[in-house]
Amino acid sequence: MKKHINKYWVKVSAVLAMIFMITACENSFENSDFDINSPSNVTSFKINGVAGEIDQKTGKINLTMLYGSDITAVKPEIIIEGGATSNLDLTKPINFTSPVKFRVVNGNLYKDYTITTVVLSPIKSFTVNGVAATVNDISKTITMTLPEGTNLTALKPVIEATEGVSISPASGTTVDFSNAVTFVVTANGKSVNYTANVGVPVTGLVVAFLGTAATRAEITNIDEITAADWFFATFNGAKYISFNSIQNGADLSDVDVIWWHFDSAVNLPSIAYNPAVTTALKNFRSNGGNLLLTSFASQYVDALGIVPSGKGPNNVFGDFPPNGFVDGNSWGMSFVGHENHPIFEGLITYETGKANLLQSGTFRLNHTAWWFLPEWGGYGNGQGWRNQTGGTNLASEAWDNNLDGRVTIAEFPNTGTDKNVIVISMGAYDWYNETNSSGVPSQANEFIGNIKLLTQNSINYLAKN
Repeated sequence: MKKHINKYWVKVSAVLAMIFMITACENSFENSDFDINSPSNVTSFKINGVAGEIDQKTGKINLTMLYGSDITAVKPEIIIEGGATSNLDLTKPINFTSPVKFRVVNGNLYKDYTITTVVLSPIKSFTVNGVAATVNDISKTITMTLPEGTNLTALKPVIEATEGVSISPASGTTVDFSNAVTFVVTANGKSVNYTANVGVPVTGLVVAFLGTAATRAEITNIDEITAADWFFATFNGAKYISFNSIQNGADLSDVDVIWWHFDSAVNLPSIAYNPAVTTALKNFRSNGGNLLLTSFASQYVDALGIVPSGKGPNNVFGDFPPNGFVDGNSWGMSFVGHENHPIFEGLITYETGKANLLQSGTFRLNHTAWWFLPEWGGYGNGQGWRNQTGGTNLASEAWDNNLDGRVTIAEFPNTGTDKNVIVISMGAYDWYNETNSSGVPSQANEFIGNIKLLTQNSINYLAKN
C-alpha cells in the first residue's frame, strides 16, 4: 500500500514540475525584450512636394504626379514614427517608374510598404461626337473608330487636358481627319506631338457572331453575352449565326468575317465537329471568308484543318463559377517585334510592344487555350512552332520578349497574303469579370478598352486581307 502511494506522489510531483516549467517559460517571455507595441508606421511620404495616400492596412502608398514630372531619379521626403527605421536608402535618388518596396522596423516589429507612382497623362479625354478615343502615351497616338458613314472632313474633337497642359489644335476646333492629324501637347515650355488617327469600319462589312445557341437572345454564358453585345453595338453589318443553321445549309457567301467566341466549356461542343459544319466553314475559308477564334474556340483550328492534325493548342484549361480567383497582378501580353501589326494599333501600352488586358484585383476564370512551346509538342521555340503549324505567332505572355514561350495570338497562314484566320487564346482575354466566391462583384477592368480595340482591329484586318 505504501509503495502504491509513493508512486502516486511521484507522478503528481512530475506533473507539478512540468506546470512550473511552463509557467516559468511564460513569465520569461513576458519579461523578455520582445516589444510588440513599437510603432512602425510611415506617417508622411512625399515626392517633389506631392503627398502620397497611405493605406496603413495594406501598406500601399499611392502618388499621382502632374504631367511632365520626372520620377526617374528622386529623393523622397519620408516621416516615420519615433524610434523606427527603414531600409529605404535616402542618400541616393530613387527611380519610381516601377513600384518601390521598403520595410519599416521598430523593435521586434516591422511593416512592409509599396510605393506606386503614376504620372498623369496630358490628355484626360479626347472625344468626337461622343465617342472616346484611346490615348497611348507611350507611342504618342490618339486612335478612335467612328460609326460607318461618318464624314471625317469636318469634325470637332472635345479635348480635356490635365492641369498646366495646352493642346493645339484646341478643343472645339474643326479638324479634317481624312488623314492623320498632329496635335501638339505643351507643358512647362516643352512640346511633344501626338498623332491622331480617326477611322470608320470597312464600308459594307458583313460580320457574323457564331454561337451554339439557336438565337443571340438564347446565349447563356455571360462572357459570350458581353462580347456579343459589344459586337452588335460596334458593327452595323452584324448578324448572328448558329451552328445548327450552318449544319442546315445557311448561306455564308455574303459574310466577310465570322467571329466565334466560345467561353462556356473547355471542350468544344459536338455540333462544331459535325461534318456538315466543318465542311461549310472550310468552304467559307476557301471562298475568301475569314475567321476570328477566341478563348476556347482557338482549338477549332485543328478540326478545320487550319493547322496540321494534332497541332492545335496544347495547353487548355480554366475555372468555372463558383470557382475562380482574384490576382494582385495585371495580366497582359508581349507583341514585341510586331508593334506595327494592324491588330495592335492604338492599344494602350505600358512599354513598347506590351499591353495589359486584365486589371489587377479583377475576378478571373483564366480561360486559356494556347500553345505552350518549350516543353510540349516538340516545338522548342517560336520558330519551331511556325515551321510546324504554318502560322505566325504575334504575341505571348508579357514577360516573353522573344515570343518563344507561349503563342497567345496567332494568324494563319504564315504567308504574305491571304491571312484569313486569327486566334486570341490567353486567359487575360476576358470580357466579363464575375463576382468572387463571396458574392462580391469584381472591380471594373480598366483595360477592357484594349480587349475591345484588339477585337475590332482583328475583324477589320481580316476583312481587308
